[in-house]
Amino acid sequence: MAGDVTGDVTGNVTGDLDMRLRRAAYRAAHRGTKEMDALVGRFADQRLATFDEAALGQFERFLAIADPTLQAWLFATESAAGSEFENLVDEIRMFHGLGGAEAQME
Repeated sequence: MAGDVTGDVTGNVTGDLDMRLRRAAYRAAHRGTKEMDALVGRFADQRLATFDEAALGQFERFLAIADPTLQAWLFATESAAGSEFENLVDEIRMFHGLGGAEAQME
């Protein structure tokens, strides 16, 4: 019958989330430069499994930003203050021992 929904809807949602997590992990580790692959990829390896759907959505948007901008934020040559990604940038910086927002732009 047309329009019938069969199967486990939760499984489909879970499957979609798993696919998004795998895609985000790949994109994080294959940025285009070794430095960004290491910084973003290692963070993703350790933290992606703890992300809920909202955090994953934010991380996916973060991954869509061009490497020069992300690199400037992560190496603190530019501030991410005021952006949607301010806390995420701080979290990645702290993960790698680069300091948080207080260490930026000194």
